[in-house]
Formats: sequence, structure tokens, C-alpha cells
Amino acid sequence: MRYDDFRRSDNIDDRRGDDGGGYGGGGGFGIPGGGGGLGIGTVLVLGLVGWALGIDPRLLISGAEIFTGGGQAPTYQTDRRSSPPKSGAPSDEVGSMISGILGEIDDRWTEIFRESGQKYTGAQIVLFRNATNGGRCGRAQSAMGPFYCPPDRKIYLDTSFFRQVETKFRGCSGNACKFTTAYIIAHEAGHHVQNLLGIIPKVTQAQERANSKAEANNLQVRVELQADCLSGVWVNREEKKRPGFLEAGDIDAALQTAAAIGDDTLQRQAQGRVVPDSFTHGSAAQRKRWFMVGYQQGTIQACNTFGTDRL
Repeated sequence: MRYDDFRRSDNIDDRRGDDGGGYGGGGGFGIPGGGGGLGIGTVLVLGLVGWALGIDPRLLISGAEIFTGGGQAPTYQTDRRSSPPKSGAPSDEVGSMISGILGEIDDRWTEIFRESGQKYTGAQIVLFRNATNGGRCGRAQSAMGPFYCPPDRKIYLDTSFFRQVETKFRGCSGNACKFTTAYIIAHEAGHHVQNLLGIIPKVTQAQERANSKAEANNLQVRVELQADCLSGVWVNREEKKRPGFLEAGDIDAALQTAAAIGDDTLQRQAQGRVVPDSFTHGSAAQRKRWFMVGYQQGTIQACNTFGTDRL
């Protein structure tokens, strides 16, 4: 991926200079003994992700409880050893690349929203190491991987995750991992688009009315696959705006990453069998398919994962 001419966004809160506690972090966070309000499907998948990353799955489960309402957001104490976060476009190589990706994502979605008479306001990216204060979504930890916090409209990202994608997930290799980074950030930005369009609040309400965990999980799968599709929409629009920004192997790298983090792939690696009702992100084939739908068609309308029986 060629990104030298990407517009650098300064909508970044860079907390990577913290000592690991995170700006505004510190104590006050306890790891619960069980899954709390989470469904068994969610707990299973989080446990599998923990296995794949080589980390304690309780860290993921405790964080996920905040999003599903099964836990309470922790109270944070100010860590006096932490330095204030840096605002603006980072100057280091990884930070500069992320800033450029965010700038282009915001520009393309601004254009797409304008076409339908709507206004787009981009999400802020919070860069951190190890852990940080995740605002209304609780404590952000590297164990959770990148995530979007709907109430705060922020994307939380520990940049070490990208190395994990390459070394543990085997989701990319070499130079193509740069585009994998773009795919992952575009996926999280896809959740922001869903939030702006009112999709996430509607799905949350529907999940609360669901008759079973399998039904609620199915709705979550559709949310995640739509975000994959919306990331493909961005790539489609970016390629039209900047012909040649994609290099040989980039699309294959995105598909390889999508397959590597598919629910079925993780479950098969962890336990030798697949439990579709416990899926929360979609199978490898589904994630690849919906990314390509967005990439090939380039419209939000093409990403209606809620209006089809074939995921």
C-alpha cells in the first residue's frame, strides 16, 4: 500500500508515551471470576481469541462486559506517572501511517455522506500501549484488540496488535501488512459509520429483545460483517481517488486477515470443532465475502447484511 500522499489526520490522541497505566488510568480495575452478563457464545469466542493471542481470556471477558451491560465501568484514579497524551498527527512511522489512513477514511466517508445530503464527522483514534482509560467503555487493554466505543465515538488501538496479526494470527506477511492495518482501521471506522446511521442503537435494542443467545449472536455477526463490507467500500472509493495506492498482494492480504480471524478458524484451532451459534464476528468465508462485496460495489446499500438470509 502506497500511503506517502495520504492526508494526515490530527484527530489522534497519542497515549503511547504512558508507562502502561494509561493516561487517567491507574488502579480500580478488577478481573471478575466469570462471564457475568455475557452469553456463553460471547465468552467462548473471547476465550478463543485469548488463546490465539496467548493472553488471559479473563481480560477480554471483563472488558466485553462493559459493552454488553453485564459489568460496571471501573472507577479510574489518576496515574501521576503518566504523561499527558499528545494530540495531532504522530511523527513516527507507524503513527504517521495510521494518521494517513484515518485522514483518507474521513475524506472518503465525508464524500459518501455528502452524496446523500448527510454530514460525516470522523471518529478519533486513541493510540496506547498495554492499557488506558477507555472513557464510557471502561478500561481499554491490548488484550481486547482494536475496538470502537459508540458512546464516545472513539477507536482504541494498541499498535502492537498489528504485530500479533502477523506473528500469531498469520494474517499477513511483509509489506502487505501495511494494507492489513488499513483494513482493520477501516473496519473499526465502519462501526463508526453504523453508529452515525443509527444502526448500532437499533441492533442493541433488537438484541435486548432476542429470544436466545444464538439470535443475539446472529445480530452481532451481521453488525461485524457489515463493518467488513464498509471497509471494502472505503477501499473502493480510495482506489478511485488515488489509483495505484494498492500494490500487488494487498487485497489478498486483507482476505487472508479476514480468514485468520474468522470465528470458525479460531474455534477449529482451539477445540477442533466449530459452533456456529456462538459466532459473533462471522466465519472466514463470510468475512472475506462481505469485504469483497463492499470493495467491488462501493456503496453502503450493497452492505445490507440485515436484509439477506445468505451471509
